[in-house]
Amino acid sequence: MNGQRVTLAEAEWVGGVGAAGFFLLAIVIVWQLAITWRARMLAAREERYKELTHRYAQLLEDNVELHRRSLDELQQTREELTRTRHSVGSMENSMEKMRREVE
Repeated sequence: MNGQRVTLAEAEWVGGVGAAGFFLLAIVIVWQLAITWRARMLAAREERYKELTHRYAQLLEDNVELHRRSLDELQQTREELTRTRHSVGSMENSMEKMRREVE
């Protein structure tokens, strides 16, 4: 060693720096793993929200279509009821005329 002797105090200092470096490296690795795990969890959550949003939009479209169909059926029923009323009214008028003629 080029004629130099390493004392015990210097060896402990170097060991302390090495241990601190090792623990710092371990902390950084654990920290990065935690950040990566959290990012994956957030991405998965966002994907689920997108799926739910798409599903909600589809259900909303289905609901609007059902509502439109119900309105169409209701309109048809109203028209049929109006025609029936007119038919019944015409029949009543005809029956009234026949009764007057008979009298």
